[in-house]
Amino acid sequence: MTMVQVSREAARQIPAEGLYLDDLQAGQRFTTGTYRLDEAQIKAFAVQFDPQPFHTDEHAAERTFFKGLVASGWHTAAITMRLNVESGPPLAGGFVGAGGEVSWAAPVRPGDVLHVESEVVEVTPSRTRRDRGTIVLLSRTINQRGDVVLVQKARLVVLRKAAA
Repeated sequence: MTMVQVSREAARQIPAEGLYLDDLQAGQRFTTGTYRLDEAQIKAFAVQFDPQPFHTDEHAAERTFFKGLVASGWHTAAITMRLNVESGPPLAGGFVGAGGEVSWAAPVRPGDVLHVESEVVEVTPSRTRRDRGTIVLLSRTINQRGDVVLVQKARLVVLRKAAA
């Protein structure tokens, strides 16, 4: 996995403890580093969490809708989470989910290299809790060919600076 490079100017604008609700605005964009998926990872995840033949057996997978081995959608979602947490928006207090939607746009196959591009689409301070608010983060997981493989719209709880 490679990490995203951040310009010096951009790095100066991010507090060491991460971004608070007060630092975020609609339209801000973030791009993560990359993650390469291989056959062994696909099978290991599937055996434990989604044991369907198109995830666990390349020969059986050839006779399915996918015509070959593919990662579980939940595996793709987990990789999306990891990429966002490790090199996406550096949210103070971490990624705390409060709901969302996910859709799988295309299959992920062995050898695919994924990255995530996210955009803050909404920032809402809480009316009842001064120490937090929510953002809506729209994330697209994209492979090395530029194909969007997953789209996630997540409502996240984000701390306010006054609470720190």
